[in-house]
Amino acid sequence: MREPFWTGQCIREVTGSGRGRPSHYAEPVNFAPPSTVLFDLDGTLADTVPLIVATFKRTVSELLGWEPTFDQCKEWIGRSLNETFTRLAPGRADELTAHYLEWNLAQHHAYVRPFDGVAELIDALHAAGRPFGVVTSKRHDSALLSLECVGLTGRVPLLATEEDTTAHKPSPEPLLHALRRVGADPADAVYVGDAVVDMQAAQAAGMRSVGVTWGAASVEELTAIEPTAVVHDVAELQTLLGL
Repeated sequence: MREPFWTGQCIREVTGSGRGRPSHYAEPVNFAPPSTVLFDLDGTLADTVPLIVATFKRTVSELLGWEPTFDQCKEWIGRSLNETFTRLAPGRADELTAHYLEWNLAQHHAYVRPFDGVAELIDALHAAGRPFGVVTSKRHDSALLSLECVGLTGRVPLLATEEDTTAHKPSPEPLLHALRRVGADPADAVYVGDAVVDMQAAQAAGMRSVGVTWGAASVEELTAIEPTAVVHDVAELQTLLGL
């Protein structure tokens, strides 16, 4: 069975709770730097989780008459809006999506913040000449706005969004679509994300998966899906990627 990593080390046992670091470590395990790096956007490169949760709560409360919990909202992160709203209210997905996007787009600049170290990570990828990009379940306009809010406009050479494929995470199709666009081999590529569906999509695509703990999912949720690696901050991610 594959074992996940904690900042470049195998986890043998997780004894803490929440987002705390595990107290038991194995010997370091080699992680060969990938030739191609793909990133999720929400909760990975951009701190959008507070906005997403607030928008889900507002949309569901106003149109469906009940307010989802924080944990319920987190479970929807990483999936397409159409899929999420179709499950919640069959036949009303278009109405819910339009309501969601109207408020979400208007509030981007008030809510969305960059994560420390992400700009430097992107600089390092450019300097290394390593192919990289973003694969997100967001719609194109929304993804561009999120990138703008964190200072990454024009700095991400590949952007794959909801409109590019008919299937979405946890399906591997968005990742395979992005890899085809850059002519990359899944076996020599990695997907970095903060949600369980990110890890599932990478595994289904035959890629290595790196979970980040500064977004939606907890350490326990990420390690339960057995990603290739888990990192606690952007500096650790940059080291793991060999940059």
